[in-house]
Amino acid sequence: MKAVRLEATGKLALREVEQPEPDIGELLVRVDACGICGTDRHLFLGEFPSKPPVTLGHEFTGIIERVGEGVSGFRAGMRVTGDPNIACGHCPECQRGRVNLCHNLQAIGIHRDGGFAEYVCIPQQQAFELPSALDPLHGAFCEPLACCIHGVDLAEIRTGSSVVVLGGGVIGLLVVQLARLAGATNVVLLTRSEEKRALAEKLGATASADPSTADIVARLTAADGMLPGGADVVIECAGVAETIEQSASLARRGGTVVILGVMPQGVKVAIEPFDLLFREIKLLSSFINPFTHQRAADLVASGIIKVEPLISRRIGLAEAVEAISNPARKGEIRALVMPSID
Repeated sequence: MKAVRLEATGKLALREVEQPEPDIGELLVRVDACGICGTDRHLFLGEFPSKPPVTLGHEFTGIIERVGEGVSGFRAGMRVTGDPNIACGHCPECQRGRVNLCHNLQAIGIHRDGGFAEYVCIPQQQAFELPSALDPLHGAFCEPLACCIHGVDLAEIRTGSSVVVLGGGVIGLLVVQLARLAGATNVVLLTRSEEKRALAEKLGATASADPSTADIVARLTAADGMLPGGADVVIECAGVAETIEQSASLARRGGTVVILGVMPQGVKVAIEPFDLLFREIKLLSSFINPFTHQRAADLVASGIIKVEPLISRRIGLAEAVEAISNPARKGEIRALVMPSID
């Protein structure tokens, strides 16, 4: 079969490899679609730890082709989404229920072969059923949505809250929808892209603005601004130093800031501890998707969260090498890799 292989830092190639065989308790899944995430580009550049050689792709969905020995509850022909993050279940963090902080965490598409391939094998406990009638591409949004759900859970958005979302990519646009679903009355999305601002407002944002303008903090937090005094919750979804540094200044006194965007390993940003202290800003970080993948699958299946507008282009495995090796195209939200295109 064909697979997109990370062979070393900066070396990505489409290769012919052996089709995997499901081990005990595993499912062999024929991949319908797999989203290209910013993390895939970090992996290619060596900015996020991985174990090459490995087939990339952690936002995948498909149809079960075959089940391994000992599998129960799944059968060939079922549509599934895969949670790529495999916790050991035994380390101190797993025993505390913090499986996303597992000392031995293994991720499909990072540490073991993933979904940029015609087939992928996954442990049955990482699979979640989707309706057979669901658009086969929509299941590829379950993984990023699951990560967003965890961030919104940490933010503790309440009915009537005000929320600022920094970043208009797939994470930001999913968070906008989740924030409204959680009861936020005012949700302001900040992104430089005019097209993404317009889309955010169609998806539920009550307002949007360009964060690069010199007066953006005043425009939001001034007495006559969009959110006088600042937002109850600020969620950083861009993974950019500038917006992370900006986040606290957009929060009200006693507000909460959640860092959801992923920055390259080793990059540092400047914050002012006195400001956080004096205004008692709660600064949190959100990592992957502990126990949220089923909720994401249910939301995607229900259609409550809109994902079709987030699909920018559909490409085959051959095009995926070029797409991952370069920055996302201007205005692109999510490119989906479909092995069937080849």
